[in-house]
Amino acid sequence: MRIFIATGGTGGHVYPALAVATELVERGHKVTISCDGRVDKMVRDGKPGKSRVVHVWASGVGAKSRISQIYALFKIGLSALALTLRFMIFRPARVVAFGGYASVPAVFAAHVWHIPTFLHEQNAAIGRANKFTMRWVKTLMTSFPTVDGMPQKTSAKVVYTGLPVRRDFIQASGAKLPNKSHLLVTGGSLGAQILDEVVPESIANMKNKKIFVTHQTRPENVEKLQRFYAEHKIRANVLSFVHDMAGAIADSDLVISRGGASTVIELETIGRPAIIVPLGINPDQAANAASYARLGGGFAIEQSSFTPKWLSSTLDELFDNPSRLNKMAEKSRVENHAVKLIADTVTK
Repeated sequence: MRIFIATGGTGGHVYPALAVATELVERGHKVTISCDGRVDKMVRDGKPGKSRVVHVWASGVGAKSRISQIYALFKIGLSALALTLRFMIFRPARVVAFGGYASVPAVFAAHVWHIPTFLHEQNAAIGRANKFTMRWVKTLMTSFPTVDGMPQKTSAKVVYTGLPVRRDFIQASGAKLPNKSHLLVTGGSLGAQILDEVVPESIANMKNKKIFVTHQTRPENVEKLQRFYAEHKIRANVLSFVHDMAGAIADSDLVISRGGASTVIELETIGRPAIIVPLGINPDQAANAASYARLGGGFAIEQSSFTPKWLSSTLDELFDNPSRLNKMAEKSRVENHAVKLIADTVTK
């Protein structure tokens, strides 16, 4: 079967798409992946060997000047026309879109040619691009059991599949807590300033000094944080990039992070207690964090409430009570069969 996968924008859209592409290629399907220029190298480096890559011209429309919005819509429209012509010659049997504005051209082109289309929503609140294109798709697949902001009237069938993660996260699923008082702090690929400001001060004020910290931050903040931890005699490993995030999460007893969908699902897949501080201007992250907190495996806390005093007290309470951390780990874990479920849904 010839399958066209549309992704782009950020790694949060790309990595799930690549995981599904790999599964489909291994099942013998012919896969083509479309992406925009921002993630072209990411896609080409991570794609399965027998798949092909097509470039689309697209960018986000929101939070820009009127001229920039018109230009963004022009790029999306031009790419939609190009893919419509491509599908006239190379007609896929299925189109699978992983959200974001880079997926809009493929969904539109598939609608023109009546190609069954499957859309994946990574967040616990539906994004603007997906909300717009839902009118043209056969099935919407979701990362979370419930999704906020869904259109009241839609012909799309909604299926909870979960969010695809890389195989190293699946392999680490259910790993027992190491019980080493190991705290992992990660703000994502760009780091998070509030974590860099609040976490070190909180740890310095803790009564429990046995804690070990792995702190991922922006490159320009590494030296400053290393110096702070050393001056306060806190055992810490500060780095700008975590090459083995699955291993880092599995080796931790507690995680402090932002609320990106991929991060939240990775925590659930392995099963780790967490304190999630969603980006204040991002309602998607707030919804993701709230969904995680409902499991009982951790906390979703707004930036305004994430203070050194609160965090220091919370960390002391948790690390002084290993049995509570173990119970939180058990509650946070969610079986992840998303890659198989999405591949099955698309090909049946």
